[in-house]
Amino acid sequence: MKLINFVLNVVWLVFCGFWMAVAYAVAGLICFVLIITIPWAIASFRIAGYVLWPFGRTTRERTDAGAASCAGNVVWLIVAGWWLALGHLVTSIALAVTIIGLPFAWANLKMIPISLMPLGREIVSTDDRFAGW
Repeated sequence: MKLINFVLNVVWLVFCGFWMAVAYAVAGLICFVLIITIPWAIASFRIAGYVLWPFGRTTRERTDAGAASCAGNVVWLIVAGWWLALGHLVTSIALAVTIIGLPFAWANLKMIPISLMPLGREIVSTDDRFAGW
């Protein structure tokens, strides 16, 4: 199982992981510059690491996340989330053109909710096949 995840992660990294991680890192850097948005920057860098190497990991909601996470997600959605979700959508369409790219297109579509609402989520390892598919 670890070998399959490794191979999937390497192919993912080459075809879309690197560029999507760069997009999250840019969003995180912008949030760090604006000082008050540092919690969004931390979430953006956390998701960038996940987008870079997603197979073998998944996200889940944190039980201790409260109303502040909900409000923060609304701000994130308006400012940066929809841009990142659009990036995932465009990348998934490009990957879906080939048969080999279909699983990666599906993985990109599964990351859209995470890109829209990153606060109140944590990244965990999983033993499920293909990161919870």
